[in-house]
Amino acid sequence: MSHLLYDLSIVPMLRALRNLDAIVVKAEAHVAADKSIDPATLIQARLHPNMRPFVFQIRTATDTAKGAAARLTGSNAPSWADDEETFAEVHERLSKAIEYLASFTPDDFDGAEGRSIELNMGPEPMHFTGASYLSSFAMPNFFFHVTTAYNILRHNGVVIGKRDFLGEV
Repeated sequence: MSHLLYDLSIVPMLRALRNLDAIVVKAEAHVAADKSIDPATLIQARLHPNMRPFVFQIRTATDTAKGAAARLTGSNAPSWADDEETFAEVHERLSKAIEYLASFTPDDFDGAEGRSIELNMGPEPMHFTGASYLSSFAMPNFFFHVTTAYNILRHNGVVIGKRDFLGEV
């Protein structure tokens, strides 16, 4: 099962982050084609005033991915400043996350399914096994933020569709 957790975490997260990076390229092209759009406006765009902006979605998706890989393998995730303000910096953040995830092998996940994982969120810590953490927290949270980033760009006129989100099959 350990290799299964690698296949169910690293493989889809790498694919989604690579697809998201390609979507950001389309967002840059959209801004370049419509000179009335300030790139910073798109970086800070939101779906609703009480929701977090596009750049937050990128940060949280990458943090969730690196945190999941580290927790499941019993390693320490790298720490990155949350200071991205440009498309180039968004690409750099995605690239660092992709490189970090790609550094793991299936063997790194030996014993991951039963690993005890505790998250300190809110007043009470959340306790998981590796398998329950991946299925009930890490992957849903990761895809929530990837999807929200996609939706913010789509809502702001970037011409992207389901095939961009899913990538090559």
